[in-house]
Amino acid sequence: MARWQTDFARWEKSPGNPVSDIDLEVNALLHARLSALDPEAGWLSEETADSAARLSCSRLWVVDPIDGTRDYLRGRPGWSVSVALIEDGAAMIGVLDAPARGEIWRAVRGGGAWRNGVALQASDRTDLVGARVPTDALPKADRDLVVVDKPNSIALRIAMVAAGEADLVATARWGNEWDIAAAALIATEAGAIITDALGGALAFNTQAAEAFGILATAPGIHAAASARLRERALAASVR
Repeated sequence: MARWQTDFARWEKSPGNPVSDIDLEVNALLHARLSALDPEAGWLSEETADSAARLSCSRLWVVDPIDGTRDYLRGRPGWSVSVALIEDGAAMIGVLDAPARGEIWRAVRGGGAWRNGVALQASDRTDLVGARVPTDALPKADRDLVVVDKPNSIALRIAMVAAGEADLVATARWGNEWDIAAAALIATEAGAIITDALGGALAFNTQAAEAFGILATAPGIHAAASARLRERALAASVR
């Protein structure tokens, strides 16, 4: 946080995929501290080369040192540090730290979810029409939905569903486990329903460390949202 909106090195890992020296410093800090907490846990992070050794670990730290790096680089507050502890493929602990927004989100499997100590509850919306979506713009087919402010961090967008500040977050592309692991648990513990883009259950510490899209919704609209997204998701799922 002290380095935010200051000068630091930045570059692209690949076209359109920015990173900074802050991402790497946060990664090193988290690896040291989390490994000290649970030395037997494996490690999966956006900023660490993946190792097949994690597949033999029953527990795994899944980390995105800065989720929403673009907002960090632009000096905008829509970024977070995402940490999840996975056990036997399921998220057990999830934490999002969003210091530029003054927010700490936490969840424990079976024990609820909180933001700054206040318990979270997903919205009770039952009508897909009018559902609030954190996005820049909606496709023509979805213009019966409502745009709300979008942080660059996908984890924070999912957390908005947990807090009842959004009703629907959907992506239909292959993504990485570190983007969603902590937020998925926070949303689930707040009563939201979260699946992949095709409505399948999420699992973590998979061989590819990927999931096909995300569909996080208020519980009353998940079936309708899944039905609307399905054709587009099927077309996009083919690699």
